[in-house]
Amino acid sequence: MTNRITNLFSIKFPIIQAGMIWCSGWELASAVSNAGALGIIGAGSMYPDILRQHIQRCKQATSQPFAVNVPMLYPDIDQLMDIIVAEKVKIVFTSAGNPATWTPVLKAAGITVVHVISNVKFALKAQQAGVDAIVAEGFEAGGHNGREETTTLCLIPAVREAVELPLIAAGGISSGKSMLAAFALGAEGVQMGSRFVASAESSAHDNFKQRVIQCNDGDTMISLKQLAPVRLIKNKFYQQVTEAEQRCATKEELKTLLGRARAKKGMFEGDLDEGELEIGQVSSVIKEIKPAAEIVQEVWNEFLNEKNKLTQLF
Repeated sequence: MTNRITNLFSIKFPIIQAGMIWCSGWELASAVSNAGALGIIGAGSMYPDILRQHIQRCKQATSQPFAVNVPMLYPDIDQLMDIIVAEKVKIVFTSAGNPATWTPVLKAAGITVVHVISNVKFALKAQQAGVDAIVAEGFEAGGHNGREETTTLCLIPAVREAVELPLIAAGGISSGKSMLAAFALGAEGVQMGSRFVASAESSAHDNFKQRVIQCNDGDTMISLKQLAPVRLIKNKFYQQVTEAEQRCATKEELKTLLGRARAKKGMFEGDLDEGELEIGQVSSVIKEIKPAAEIVQEVWNEFLNEKNKLTQLF
């Protein structure tokens, strides 16, 4: 397939691996890119020097395009951006902030910029800021989420109607069938996070990977809405947050409960009780840990097969 997304990124398949904290380092990004999709290094959990190392290792591991994801709430974002420009990264995905802040700087350096949004208002702002493409992420997604609670099924057609930019769908997508559904709604590519968490090359702790593939429907919930909504697997930490919210804890109390490095404790170090376990609703249908290349090929093959089946119905 050739479309605006494959052309924009110079990739074979319109499949993007999300840039997830603690889960998507150079090993996963390079494996996905080598498979013909777009791999992304998740910079949100990296110190600047660590990001530089991951970019350099990724360049050594693949000759194919890859990207870096930068949450704009990162405290030392200027240092990350300086490294991205100095290392001549060609594609950057930004999220959790105003795209107008860094898009002009990145574009001036010849970098392709993609921004992640959760509603039509932010999609229009991203288009006005001059980004090259948009990721529209629905409420089903893992990690930090939109406050509007708009599901992917509703968000994609609304954003498609509002903007002219190349559109990537995210949230609840893990298979060729869900990819085809996203395309039917107006997407030109898909971004998958949870599916690649459960990959051999993911930097997530094996305890976390095993917990992901054991998830059933209803095992994840949005939490910490007073701070920043985040979808978590229900565990001891989640219950502590729920109890605090039920007694109307202040933001300060919730921040104290969250503490520092809670996500690292859960996803990277494998503490399934006290750690923050971020994953999407689609984890309930992910039952195997596979190499990233196998995931990409399976998704693409199923996309084509299901597309052919639907064509034969009419």
